[in-house]
Amino acid sequence: MVVPVMVVAVLVTSMVLVEAGNFTKEVDITWGDGRAKILNGGHLLTLTLDQASGSGFQSKSEYMYGKFDMQIKLVPGNSAGTVVAYYLRSQGSAWDEIDLEFLGNLSSDPYVLHTNVFTEGQGNREQQFYLWFDPTANFHTYSVLWNPSHLVLYVDGVPIREFKNLEGAGVPYPKSQPMRVYASIWNADNWATRGGLVKTDWSLAPFTASFSGFNANKACIWMDGASSCGGSVGTTVAASSLWPWMAQKGLDGAAQTRMEAVQRKYMIYSYCQDSKRFPQGLPRECSLTSKTRP
Repeated sequence: MVVPVMVVAVLVTSMVLVEAGNFTKEVDITWGDGRAKILNGGHLLTLTLDQASGSGFQSKSEYMYGKFDMQIKLVPGNSAGTVVAYYLRSQGSAWDEIDLEFLGNLSSDPYVLHTNVFTEGQGNREQQFYLWFDPTANFHTYSVLWNPSHLVLYVDGVPIREFKNLEGAGVPYPKSQPMRVYASIWNADNWATRGGLVKTDWSLAPFTASFSGFNANKACIWMDGASSCGGSVGTTVAASSLWPWMAQKGLDGAAQTRMEAVQRKYMIYSYCQDSKRFPQGLPRECSLTSKTRP
């Protein structure tokens, strides 16, 4: 559908843009009793975990689709038992959620990036990856692209996972609930490292993860029942005319090839390959062709 130039012009002037990278303006610290700190004039945020508590923050805004970037430097050294989470989530008992969780490990072992997609309160769509760099030495960019057709997870601009809108095949997709961006650090030594066999070494506490460069400029802010991109939930015509990410139906050939290469080399678990977990049959999306892989 073609949007009249006049309509696009009006929507451009009504767009709500957030200054990239300033946590003071973009997020609220929600828990941690002083363990979360905004530093460097709002351009750095640290989350700390000790034996008493972890910490976390959430975006001030809710979003209905967008491209979200966060630069993260993970806990160095022995981080076994800890989890650093970066995710989008809606409210309510039938929530939608897009997860990136970094599972700590012993100093000699790599972090595991644990991903999941929840729709209407149902998850069980885990994929796990090793990273191809030391995520504790420097900041790296972790991104979520979420539009009506698909969602994609990126690491330093490289797609690692795509979940397509396959509602036509009976697969639920997160498309009707605005979500906030969240991040946290917490103790999960009952499951996070080697299935809970390795516990958190509290003599090494506090554990600190650092965040920078939060960018939600290419996102549709949801406020008072309306989107900054125009229209109600699910309305995408205006944003599609302004931002290519909104109109994107899937990965192009080059991006698909890069994602498949990463999955072959670095993916260590996929629910779509775990037939023992699903004795009644793999989830419906898993039976679709590779071009519509979850």
